[in-house]
Amino acid sequence: MALLAGGALLMGALFLHLGSEIAEGETRRFDAFVLDAGRAIRVAHPWIADVMRDLSGLGSAVTLALVTLGACGYLAVTRSWGTAVIVAGAAVSGAVAVALFKAGFARARPDSQLAQIVVDGASYPSGHSSMAAVVYLTLGALIARMRERWVEKAYILAAAASLAVLVGVSRAAMGVHWATDVAGGWALGVAWAAACMFAVRWADRRA
Repeated sequence: MALLAGGALLMGALFLHLGSEIAEGETRRFDAFVLDAGRAIRVAHPWIADVMRDLSGLGSAVTLALVTLGACGYLAVTRSWGTAVIVAGAAVSGAVAVALFKAGFARARPDSQLAQIVVDGASYPSGHSSMAAVVYLTLGALIARMRERWVEKAYILAAAASLAVLVGVSRAAMGVHWATDVAGGWALGVAWAAACMFAVRWADRRA
């Protein structure tokens, strides 16, 4: 439990520090480099644009809502009411936190002329990256803790992390987010998932 609490605090601090660096303009050169590189790759290899759009869909609000509802439905059927509430709470509270942080930082998105698609709203943190990390890592950790072999646990966690990474990469590659929006989204999502798993462990001990 101490590791989960420490991880949540560390990732949360990283998210806030990155936001501070962005506000001071320290990441401008790096963000511009990644944005230009992503556009150049899309122009040189048009098929990549379609792949990135499909990967981005894995982090959409509709997809994550369906995944969360499916997981909560299964947990309800197995009478794991407490865990179902925590999973639902993780997704809902995570979405609220992302919206509040977006409003607080109020960072402008990259120029729409450089992006694959036009997206409205503030840029930091990336909502797709944040929520993909929250949902997939929380569910991955819950599934992994039900397995006995470490290799199974490692595979499940790696698969969950890979989904979150691919979603984030797709957002930066499509030019709808700065690279640091994605990095901040990952940090926030990992912090939120770790905090939720801490809550699960605490509830288990109380039970």
